Amino acid sequence: MALDARTSQHTPELRAAARHLSRRRFLTVSGAAAALAFAVNLPAAGTAAAAELDPAQITEDPFTLGVASGDPLPGSVLLWTRLAPAPYQPDGGLPAERVTVHWELARDENFSRVVRRGSASAHPEFGHSVHVQVDDLDEDRVYYYRFKAGSWISRTGRTRTAPGRGAKASALTLGVVSCQRYDQGYYTAYKHLAEDDVDVVFHLGDYLYEYAVSGVAGARAYPAGTVPDVYDHEMTTLDDYRLKYALYKSDPDLLAAHAAHPFVVTWDDHETENNYAGAVSENNDPEFLIRRAAAYRAYWENQPLRRPQLPDGADLKLYRRLYWGRLAQFDVLDTRQYRSDQAYGDGWKVPGPDSEDPARTLTGDAQEEWLIDGWQRSHALWNVVPQQVTFSQRHNSTAVPSQVSMDSWDGYPASRERILAGAEESGVENLMVLTGDVHVHYGFDIKRDFADRTSRTLGTEIVTSSISSGGNGSERPANWATFMAANPHLRFYNGLRGYATVTLGRDLARADFKTVPYVTTQGAPLTTAASFVTEVGEQGLKPA
Repeated sequence: MALDARTSQHTPELRAAARHLSRRRFLTVSGAAAALAFAVNLPAAGTAAAAELDPAQITEDPFTLGVASGDPLPGSVLLWTRLAPAPYQPDGGLPAERVTVHWELARDENFSRVVRRGSASAHPEFGHSVHVQVDDLDEDRVYYYRFKAGSWISRTGRTRTAPGRGAKASALTLGVVSCQRYDQGYYTAYKHLAEDDVDVVFHLGDYLYEYAVSGVAGARAYPAGTVPDVYDHEMTTLDDYRLKYALYKSDPDLLAAHAAHPFVVTWDDHETENNYAGAVSENNDPEFLIRRAAAYRAYWENQPLRRPQLPDGADLKLYRRLYWGRLAQFDVLDTRQYRSDQAYGDGWKVPGPDSEDPARTLTGDAQEEWLIDGWQRSHALWNVVPQQVTFSQRHNSTAVPSQVSMDSWDGYPASRERILAGAEESGVENLMVLTGDVHVHYGFDIKRDFADRTSRTLGTEIVTSSISSGGNGSERPANWATFMAANPHLRFYNGLRGYATVTLGRDLARADFKTVPYVTTQGAPLTTAASFVTEVGEQGLKPA
């Protein structure tokens, strides 16, 4: 679908502006766009021109934002940290100089068996973040890592490599998380996840929220002034986004979860702006791509992502494919960057000609083709699709016609039909979709035709609740009975906060929906609210 004239008119110029802001030139785009571009002032990618800082000048702990690892591959790990002795300052409390950071990788957490060590530069151009790719390691093995800058040593992180592509791995346990609005509750679920026995965590979006955070951090109700005034406005610039990541990453429970497990991340909307669609902002801001470039840059800086995900201006190729031997193939999607604008707005509406237009796409043509082609070539027992918004049909009433969410796959039915047809034609038998976004736990059977209850079940969808977004929630939301009646393929619905775990085995997969009773105060216990299994060759959720 073509962009609205208000947003499409400067798109080529804005893409060029976002890509070349690093040259620090006042570009001739439009007057407003040029002013925004100059204000964002994206730094150069990969330049080492900055002078090197004497490590003796680092007098406060620079590892306040912790450590992380991500995207485990056979024989390869990606290690991350970001130096910020003063995390609530735009520069992190460091001058615009590069810092040498040393790292170690060991077989044990006491580092008595170090297998790799080296150094990397933390460049001011990248917010003093560090992304270290360590290759030629043993496959399917746990490792421990840490960083050193000057006299300061980071906490120890635990990570692992994946099994080889041809390995017959017997089992894999995933953590599935999303939606962690800082000012709507504590990250107690992360405290429990850090102690859980999982191999890798999939974060499905809304890692942070662009909205202002008050001095008391909203529902956290800290003493007045605990959160600096610098957070009391919506994020729009690179400094804004960097600061917001620093606030979120200062949470001790999030720090613990990252240190305990490797993460595979993908974004939804709030890492940039609520409900944006491709180059179209929520409020049709004609210079939106400048803001998107800043958000994407900060995302890469603050996540354990590999070099292929380094953004190019307002573009970042986040969709990618990972493997766990022959047990599982993971096709990580991006349903924000390439989507058509939402039809009829972005709320709950009755479908119509605009939403049902066959040309509409949630993934973009290239990503759609990549996904289906990957299924056709797959030799994995389980084909898992970590992504953002609800894939299965979701009616909000028993009326005919019922409203559906225009921001989810229901608002792009032709796009979903192409994906379902591609799954069927490729012969994928054990399909699982992992989803975030909606702040509730859902368990769906994915039907080939959602309008026909007797239609073949092609797979299952596990939707995880939020970590904190939405506040405490409730076990049975007010619309629970209506949703269960209106959607016969919906097997489970719970509105408390928490996370899900999924264990993939050779015979079946087990999904455990885990919840905490409250997030507005600390110390909530963890409960497994429900458990389901789906069997190899016979898809559909059954109580465990």
